[in-house]
Amino acid sequence: MRNAVLSLLAVLGLLLAGCTGTGSAGAGTTPPAENAGGPVTVAVADPSAVDIPKIGAHSSLVPLGVNADGTVQVPPVETPQQAGWYHEGPPPGDVGPAVILGHVDGKGQKGVFYRLHELKPGDEVTVSRVDGSVARFSVTRVDQVDKDQFPTEAVYGDTSDPELRLITCGGSFDHAAHSYRDNIIVYAKLS
Repeated sequence: MRNAVLSLLAVLGLLLAGCTGTGSAGAGTTPPAENAGGPVTVAVADPSAVDIPKIGAHSSLVPLGVNADGTVQVPPVETPQQAGWYHEGPPPGDVGPAVILGHVDGKGQKGVFYRLHELKPGDEVTVSRVDGSVARFSVTRVDQVDKDQFPTEAVYGDTSDPELRLITCGGSFDHAAHSYRDNIIVYAKLS
């Protein structure tokens, strides 16, 4: 399992960097650390694509890591329809909260997660994996939160089951900061 606090710092850096109008890097963060004492889990294949039929969202997934300055990488804002999987965390379908991030918009175009806020409990999210298998998730809740109130434990805290988090920007746009003020977070469980 990943250390929840360090994972939050990484995600906050990702959210700050990924929700700007320019795609510039956010505040420095440190990468998540392995918890050597965590339970052993069966290996699950890495994800290759995400599909959300209700909102017409489909994207291949690029792996996202940590930049040299300690901030988390984000999908390229120049291609806002591209989503990414934070590969320092568990892959979708493995125990724990897997995280997929996408832009709400970028470079004057709607992003892959432009309609993410429309999801409701019970909606389906599928994640295709490189081994040909598919992990199916059911949305349990959708939250809009102020970035300053990011729910660390709810997003990155250890879970006993495979879960998924989809994250994008939302709320009003702060033109001075070139960033949205809120995050949209979708929580889902393996179905």
